[in-house]
Amino acid sequence: MRCFRTLAFILLLSSAALAQLTPSDLDAYVERARKVFDTPGIAVAIVKDGRLVFAKGYGVKKLGDPAPVTENTLFGIGSNTKAFSAATIATLVDEGKLSWDDKVSEKLPGFAMYDPYASHEMTVRDLLCHRSGLGLGEGDMLLWPRTTYTRAEIVQRIRYMKPAYSFRSKYAYSNLMFITAGELTAAVTGKSWEESVRERIFQPLGMNSSNFSNADLKPGADFAWPHSRNESKMTVDAMENKDTISSAGAINSSVSDLAKWMMAQLNQGKLPNGDKRLFSEKQWQEMWSPQTIVPTENSTGPLAALNTDFSAYGLGWGLREYHGHKLVGHSGGLMGFLTRVLMVPDQNLGVVVLTNTDTSDGPMNAIAYHIVDSYLGITGNDWIAAWKSADEKSQHDADETMKKAATERVASSGPSLPLAKYAGAYRDAWYGPATIAMKDGKLTFTLDRSQNATGELTPWQHDTFKLHWALEDAYVTFALNPDGTIHHFTMLPVSPLADFSYDYQDLYFTPGK
Repeated sequence: MRCFRTLAFILLLSSAALAQLTPSDLDAYVERARKVFDTPGIAVAIVKDGRLVFAKGYGVKKLGDPAPVTENTLFGIGSNTKAFSAATIATLVDEGKLSWDDKVSEKLPGFAMYDPYASHEMTVRDLLCHRSGLGLGEGDMLLWPRTTYTRAEIVQRIRYMKPAYSFRSKYAYSNLMFITAGELTAAVTGKSWEESVRERIFQPLGMNSSNFSNADLKPGADFAWPHSRNESKMTVDAMENKDTISSAGAINSSVSDLAKWMMAQLNQGKLPNGDKRLFSEKQWQEMWSPQTIVPTENSTGPLAALNTDFSAYGLGWGLREYHGHKLVGHSGGLMGFLTRVLMVPDQNLGVVVLTNTDTSDGPMNAIAYHIVDSYLGITGNDWIAAWKSADEKSQHDADETMKKAATERVASSGPSLPLAKYAGAYRDAWYGPATIAMKDGKLTFTLDRSQNATGELTPWQHDTFKLHWALEDAYVTFALNPDGTIHHFTMLPVSPLADFSYDYQDLYFTPGK
């Protein structure tokens, strides 16, 4: 039966008259990307002119298990969830239960920012377009590695986060604002964010296999496992509880289901039968219109072909220009998965690529742009080679930075205090408690409310230690009072490639519980 379905999709692809792309070409390209980037499994779907013209899985759902990826295999889609959160709010705007410019504090009692002006003026629109004033990824360590904080606690702790920029002055990606949007949705509807998305988006579209929690991935179901690289080897990761991430990135979906989502988006909110809508054309226009300018830089590196004259963020969607065409899309990266949705509205074209590793965004982007180039008649771009080269350059530059740091450190220096003096209870205003303990002559560091956030502190230079743990390695630097007691410590990532969600730079721990 699966072979029959795959053949049907291939026949549809053939009938679409793609420029320079055949089913066998696409198969070969995806398999090449899988091999080059060492990706266990990939799923791809294409919609064109209101029809699903291709959907297929490649590779395996889990290393060590021969079960293949199918067009119905569920992947964690990460931040592609954000567009669903925005669309759910759009349905509430259509119903008159919300306005994009309603004050958040009036709809979500108790909401507050560090800046009183932002607390008062923050609107629903502001939550969905990354201009809150928080720094890139600020507060993400309340989310992962998995913490014991609830969504309500996370929103409550935003008030303690010092802004990196003035309100509405700059684009800086923020997961916490989307979690706030989910909590606001729940406050307005009286239902959980999950219930609202299911009733207002999933059910009308027939996205019947998509869900919101890894707890819903039962044995025997068609789902992919997360993978990451451990040293030089790709390994299977454990399924983490991501319920807290909710409206910022919790959805699990397949390319078959996401194809339905793209068709509705490309049809300005209309369902396939044309009689019903998810949301009005007016709200569709709001979501697909620039809300925050995203600065662009002209690159001369391997990805220079992606240089653009226009980049912005709408409401849950990224917007940019590519060879004179507007692109609407988003990426998603979360705990062993990287995914890409990319649409070309003037071609009525949508592409989704799902992968089950977080090692490189090369596969999803190379495949998506290869397909878009084929439809637009653009030749000469070897995206697999380009992204591989970009990955290698980034890794080389990061390695050189870390080598330089190791060479320039004062290796002969040591901590100002006996190691035991650094042990104790500490607290950050928004994260909460951390503990440094002395055990068997060594210092251990633990973020008290995060799973797996425990590691060893080893002296680096002066009063800076290096922390090695399951997260990205970090520098931990202590500042002393005049009497030699500890005033505070701060953290910075060791590698320039550390994920922005490990927002060590935003932490400021002082002694005390």
